[in-house]
Amino acid sequence: MKDSKLLLNCLIENLKEGIHIVDAKGKTIYYNDAMGAIEGVEAKDVMGKEIQEYLKGLEEKSTIIKSLKSGIASRDNIQNYSNDKGKVITSINSTIPVLKDGEVNAVIEIARDMTQIKKLNETICNLGSKAKSEKHYYTFKDIIGGSEVMQEEIVKSRKAGLSNSSVLIYGETGCGKELFAQSIHYEGVRSNKPFIAINCAAIPSALLEGMLFGTVKGSFTGAENKKGLFEEAHRGTMLLDEINAMDPYLQSKLLRVLQDGYIRPIGSNKYIDVDVRIIATINEEPNKLMEEGKLRKDFYYRLSVIRLRIPPLRERREDIRPLCKYFIDYYNKILFKNVESISEEVLEGFMNYDWPGNVRELKNSIEGAMNMIEDGHVLTKESFGNKINMIIEKESQREYKELVGLDEYINNIEKDIIKRVFQKNKNNVSKTSKELMISRQNLQYKLKKHGLI
Repeated sequence: MKDSKLLLNCLIENLKEGIHIVDAKGKTIYYNDAMGAIEGVEAKDVMGKEIQEYLKGLEEKSTIIKSLKSGIASRDNIQNYSNDKGKVITSINSTIPVLKDGEVNAVIEIARDMTQIKKLNETICNLGSKAKSEKHYYTFKDIIGGSEVMQEEIVKSRKAGLSNSSVLIYGETGCGKELFAQSIHYEGVRSNKPFIAINCAAIPSALLEGMLFGTVKGSFTGAENKKGLFEEAHRGTMLLDEINAMDPYLQSKLLRVLQDGYIRPIGSNKYIDVDVRIIATINEEPNKLMEEGKLRKDFYYRLSVIRLRIPPLRERREDIRPLCKYFIDYYNKILFKNVESISEEVLEGFMNYDWPGNVRELKNSIEGAMNMIEDGHVLTKESFGNKINMIIEKESQREYKELVGLDEYINNIEKDIIKRVFQKNKNNVSKTSKELMISRQNLQYKLKKHGLI
């Protein structure tokens, strides 16, 4: 095509990733705006120049320079360096040499900016090493739930606090898993030692490993001697939230720590003894996660010495009324309101609703209603707006289920969900299957089954 070069330029310039291409002599021949944003320089200032002319701290450690010399590709390398203006940059780079007749003709580097994430991670580490006298933490008295199923888990959790064994907490999103984790620690035998929580789903694996185990200077480009969270949490507790999001490779390394009681920082040949109690959480059934390969079986069995299951709100509806009172009192103080209660009509709707977001959804619903109320002391149907309409719709679905039978009811719900997501994704099978978390083949079967294609 005559315009192929124009199309290629348009494509590369609209990528979020930085693209940097050098020729066989190491001089820059292409540099997109995204790369300029990462490194804090402009393309006009780097074109035709070698890397050392405008960046500091790379020298022979540069993945581009290494690839030029070796002709070997590298992927997901962490680099820390600075530009000539002193801006510190952290990126994850994949570097690919372009070979012609066995010789390196050019090198392409694709970079993702990790500077802000690194700063956030360092903040977490710093907070973990400081006293948290002003930080609020939860204990069992903060858990609202007089239902039998909830009280059973609280009793088990109190016993877990008297032990040093690892704990696995399973519960749907919004059930309050971290409240239980903090309560186990702060009312347990390690209450006066560090408690460090980390969300495994929020941090890329390439950074998470260094955060957990620490790094030694020179272990990768720009690496410094830095303690890991395991050292920071020594003799205390570490909460690994959403552990199933952790890469299986890291799960195997953690299994070794749990079994042997020591870690080895990245780039070091020395082992460090650590005494850390692990509390891990998952938001899906463990058997399902193991079948899907998201949770190693040996890791699961080592973690679940003590296993807790936090019941969803639909299994403890008698707790809805006291939870509503608690959240009303809480938001009265924050929003300077004077609300006393919720109408019985709304409470009846709440009792019949399944609360897929659990306690967090209930809390957010009440917060929204209390922001809307202007006068009066009772939250009514009008205070909740569209939210209460959704709840009423769920009630009518419940009645419909009783009329048509469970199988037909579930079949209709499945059809409705697939139809809605399929239309939202403009009939794109790949996007729809990804959002529904099922295979393309399974989705196509269900689309045909429900007459949607």
